[in-house]
Amino acid sequence: MVNVDLSGRTRLDACPGALQVHAAADGGLARVRVPGGRLTAAQLRELARAAAGHGTGVIELTSRANVQVRGLRTGTGTGGVPEDGERLPEPDARIPSGFAARMARAGLLPSPTHERVRNILASPLTGCDGAGTVDVGPLVSELDRLLCARPALAALSGRFLFALDDGRGDVAGLGADAGILPVGADGTGLVVAGADSGLRVPLDAAVPALLAVAEAFLAELAELADSADREVTAWRIKELPDGPARVTARVRAALSARVREPVRLRPAVAGPLGVLPGRDGRVALGVGAPLGRLTSAQAELLADLAGSASPDGARSGGEVRLTPWRGVVLPGLAGHEAGAAITRLADAGLVTGPGSPWAGVSACTGRPGCAKSLADVQADAALAVAATAGSGSGHGGGTLPVHWAGCERRCGRPRGRVVEAVATGDGYRVELGGQSLACADIEQTAAAVAAARGEK
Repeated sequence: MVNVDLSGRTRLDACPGALQVHAAADGGLARVRVPGGRLTAAQLRELARAAAGHGTGVIELTSRANVQVRGLRTGTGTGGVPEDGERLPEPDARIPSGFAARMARAGLLPSPTHERVRNILASPLTGCDGAGTVDVGPLVSELDRLLCARPALAALSGRFLFALDDGRGDVAGLGADAGILPVGADGTGLVVAGADSGLRVPLDAAVPALLAVAEAFLAELAELADSADREVTAWRIKELPDGPARVTARVRAALSARVREPVRLRPAVAGPLGVLPGRDGRVALGVGAPLGRLTSAQAELLADLAGSASPDGARSGGEVRLTPWRGVVLPGLAGHEAGAAITRLADAGLVTGPGSPWAGVSACTGRPGCAKSLADVQADAALAVAATAGSGSGHGGGTLPVHWAGCERRCGRPRGRVVEAVATGDGYRVELGGQSLACADIEQTAAAVAAARGEK
């Protein structure tokens, strides 16, 4: 059977998970799905200790509010070819008995068959304040449970993305394949391939509607393969010919959904930072991780602070919420605790407010972790941040995000209007809005990035 690639690819999905470990240049890379970005304090603490015990001791936060652990010790088997061109090992016997087993015991690996398809974004502040229309937390749990309960949906790729927006519009525009957004009297809008489909369903039918989108995508894949007598490689709805329209038509017929004029979705480009008003005298605290990386010690500190915010003060209680902007939200802190928490977090090197020069700065893995990268972009980004901080230029609230990329693939680039510093092998090319500037060294690059971001 011939494999037809509709998106320019010649391979099947090799997206890593906790069991299917990707062989990166710096060792095994495992990705752990965290539906809705929600972790208990105990789960984050176990992640921190597993990262230290099995990997480099660093937890990477992803743009899907998942986590990655690098440097895992794996075997030498071969498998598919991942995106950076290196070989992917077969699941190693030492991984399930070590890292993955710890994830399973922590409740972070509930389904070996569906673990890579549990990509579910949710509004990070949902239920914490009065800004959202509905608390989507229970819907996240329902979606995750029903997704894992449907064997056929294990065929989704590890890139297929769900998003549950609580009405504030923060995650609906982040390009999900299937999403929801409360839209007032019209009920719940159904997002298909990153855009409002115009379909409207009651809130209590939101999760079945999301699953219907996923099933419609797989049905379209199967129909296309049958008609061509070929295997089809497509990971996301937008990669199918006329995919969004065809999937929307299937879902409308299956659900008898109402149709309304679509609303325009806008991607949020920054996550919550600093003290945020909550309910019942409590606050939430938005925390940034420089370049989306938490050391084990920083993760343990976040877990301790989350535990202190739990109703009974139990060290294992409390909740931490990861955001798609590679940050963290600590909900439910007592107002008088926020100041001390901010001091401890800042002393640990974390970002506690929008005035930090690290706010809005992201980067791909770069060298030495990625064999395709042309530069150590994380080190260069740190030099640029230090130069910006030393210049006294400040960091205004309207400053654009910046993403440092080691090659033209620009892995991890945030959605929306973003300043990009792309490694060329001879320096960097700084891009914004179709304009670019070649820079020969890090000093020129830092100055160009600062100017593009509006810092001076």
